[in-house]
Amino acid sequence: MNRLLIITAFSLTLLGCASDSNKQAEKEIKTNSTTKKNKQISNLNISILLDLSDRIDTTKYNNPSMQFYRRDVGYLNSVAEAFEDEIKHKKSRHLDDKIQLYFDPEPLNPKINDLSNQLKFHVTRDNGTLDYINAISSTYAYFGLEIYKQALKDANHDNGSDTWGFFKNKVKDYCIDKDYRNILVILTDGYIFYEDSNLNEDNLSSYITPKKIRHKKLNSSNWKEIIESNNHGFIPVNQDLSNLEILVLGINPSTSNNNDYDYDVLKKYWSDWLYGMGLKEGNFEFKMAELPANMDIIIKNFIKNK
Repeated sequence: MNRLLIITAFSLTLLGCASDSNKQAEKEIKTNSTTKKNKQISNLNISILLDLSDRIDTTKYNNPSMQFYRRDVGYLNSVAEAFEDEIKHKKSRHLDDKIQLYFDPEPLNPKINDLSNQLKFHVTRDNGTLDYINAISSTYAYFGLEIYKQALKDANHDNGSDTWGFFKNKVKDYCIDKDYRNILVILTDGYIFYEDSNLNEDNLSSYITPKKIRHKKLNSSNWKEIIESNNHGFIPVNQDLSNLEILVLGINPSTSNNNDYDYDVLKKYWSDWLYGMGLKEGNFEFKMAELPANMDIIIKNFIKNK
């Protein structure tokens, strides 16, 4: 009898464990299924911010291997191709995906604004044919190049690009939509300067230039210690970017005038600023101005969330 009781109790324990295991397995299957489903029907909202300052000047910053504006065009094409790849296999009823391009300030050249309108796509079940989707990257390649050609003629590009102002006043309205996977791709050399927005608050500022880095004595191996002990950085703009991913491309640190640590300083400035706005760990990348062929897989993996 005692043996029978022991066997019965042991059997019940096994059944209980099996039941718990089955419940856990069912929970994991349900969770994985939900995650897979959410990923499958996740709608993309990709915004691109172009820095059309003098960084693209082919005389001031000449690069014989490939001019920086042409690198930008290559990056634009990779972003558009990744957008295409992500949506072309979706069921038509799930299509509700966007890609668009912005500047700050708006170029004085009206042709640039007209060209940028050609690069706003909202793909839905009503227009999302395969031919329409497949034309997005070629449209970006063509009109993207035309935008840069026009920008090189625009004398206003010497005034800089108001990236800080864009984050302060526009990023939330322009780049973040509820129930979307929001991605902002910024094409810039990493420095921020706009002649109408040079703000300073103690050791914080709305801009960073090679001259500013030297002035703050950040052009030495103890740059990080100086930044952290003196609270150097960008002025906060009090935005919640927790629902945004950011890819910064085209970083081109100065190598003249003993600015060997500019890349590190720029990355620190940007990282502290963005994480201070609630950007999630791993949702921000900072990449040098490499050749587009080398950056293609990096850009696509970021957008594919690999």
